[in-house]
Amino acid sequence: MKDEQKVARLREEILEKIADYYHLVHEPRPFVPGETFVNYGGRVFDEREMQAAADAVLEFWLTDGDRVETFTRRLADYVGVDHVLAVNSGSSANLVAMSALRSRQLDRPLQAGDEVITPAATFPTTVAPIVQNQLVPVFVDCRIGTYNIDVDLLDAALSARTRAVFVPHILGNPVEMDKVAAFAEAHDLYVIEDVCDALGSTFDGRQCGTYGDLATFSFYPAHHITTGEGGAVATSDRQLQHIAHSIRDWGRDCWCNHQSGQDGACGHRFNWEIPGLGEAYDHRYYFTEIGYNLKMTEIQAAIGLPQLEKLPSFIETRKRNFRILYEGLKAYEEYLILPVWSAKADPAWFAFTLAVREDAPFTRQALNCYLRDHQVETRYLFAGNILEQPGYRDIPHRVATPLDETNRVLRHAFFVGLYPGMDRARLAYMLQVFEDFFKAYA
Repeated sequence: MKDEQKVARLREEILEKIADYYHLVHEPRPFVPGETFVNYGGRVFDEREMQAAADAVLEFWLTDGDRVETFTRRLADYVGVDHVLAVNSGSSANLVAMSALRSRQLDRPLQAGDEVITPAATFPTTVAPIVQNQLVPVFVDCRIGTYNIDVDLLDAALSARTRAVFVPHILGNPVEMDKVAAFAEAHDLYVIEDVCDALGSTFDGRQCGTYGDLATFSFYPAHHITTGEGGAVATSDRQLQHIAHSIRDWGRDCWCNHQSGQDGACGHRFNWEIPGLGEAYDHRYYFTEIGYNLKMTEIQAAIGLPQLEKLPSFIETRKRNFRILYEGLKAYEEYLILPVWSAKADPAWFAFTLAVREDAPFTRQALNCYLRDHQVETRYLFAGNILEQPGYRDIPHRVATPLDETNRVLRHAFFVGLYPGMDRARLAYMLQVFEDFFKAYA
């Protein structure tokens, strides 16, 4: 008993010291205009995340465990799906989701050479798992303003080899999923939603991530919540969940967690048959998929749990910051294209996207360099046109529609931040920098 009391007291002291350390080292400092760098995104945390991570370290269960299970259950409840599988990144989530549709356990798996419709204006890790699974991305144009796939072009992309649609909700702006879902149902297609930028965004009253067969999420530091690195695959299809779980866990068929005991959750761990072997085999080493090790760790999930609690307030702050920037930049629509979204959408914005008009008296580069020189961070809109990127120019693919709008993204689009770490003082400063730049063209 004395040892237990000593351990509890020592643990409490450690966590108290971590809180002191947070306040001394990491607590946000006052903003100094022109000196403090205005990041486009970043982690927003306090002592609770640091204490939770340290508490997990003290237990020293280094892989996935109870915290990961709790995190996935709460995330599933929030999104409104039956199953969530935690992985080590959003990119891995995309790989697992796409690979699951190739599984021979499905009645109608995707075959090598089948086509997957996706936008050319995208982040590379939406396209990479299509190529890695020996499938053919079929590229369609986007819409300037939303920067999402132009859903009115889906019919033009259809062929006899089309088997799936992979749509990212770019920077938190929901795709018109009613049209995607209707198109997929009409042609018996799988749908994957890339929700890595859009946790908490809704379309027609439903959470993004609930329209497709599978959905993916990212918890990179710039995203809506963070676990450092980290991601998730969501589905309400039990078979797809089991396949995705196998792919994440080396391709192993066994679904037991770390507490399942010697004989596992099924109670028949040593009674699995490998055809032709002539004797039973250990289910923990029974592999039904080509898999990887892409698990989330307990330390990541420990950080994610308090982040999930803060998600509603994070989203409200993102929406508030979007409104401030939108109202502040409306005066410059002569030069800039402001964001556009569907009347059915309620975006949990990731960032504030802009495009310099082609007849503007300045270039995107000039404006971005000015912002950077005045301590305001910007980013170009991902790959622009993915087919212009060196790593993707020679991939097997089909271009289904002209990519005129995508090429406008490539040449003219960029974004600035609105993440919850940005207070009104930072937003006001950013708008002042924009105003100062445009004074030269008044």
